[in-house]
Amino acid sequence: MTMKRIIIDTNALMALVQFKVDIFEELKPCCDFKYEAAVLKGSIDELKKLAEKDKSKESRAAKLLLQLIKSKKLIVMLHPEGYVDDLLVDYSKRGSLILTQDIALKKRLTRPYLTLRQKKRVIMVK
Repeated sequence: MTMKRIIIDTNALMALVQFKVDIFEELKPCCDFKYEAAVLKGSIDELKKLAEKDKSKESRAAKLLLQLIKSKKLIVMLHPEGYVDDLLVDYSKRGSLILTQDIALKKRLTRPYLTLRQKKRVIMVK
């Protein structure tokens, strides 16, 4: 059985802090196959920009998420320059599962993809 790659979008990462959801625990019942969690370098760059802002809630959340990405040993996917959503759509077409909360992005993704239901459970949309 091949390993699936789940790419977590920036706004799904922010849900960890916003809704206090452990998306890593939530992936387990939803994904009954081998997978590895990843994040795009572009998402890390977005978080770094947010982290540099003043003492905003977003800034604190971004700093926390950058630490979490390291501690969970998420794969950081290097990619050509480009709009992160376009890259996610491309990875989706090539078989990666994308975890996102972004409504506009969800409309563009190839199914299946992953999203948060009721701000607390990860579900697969087929």
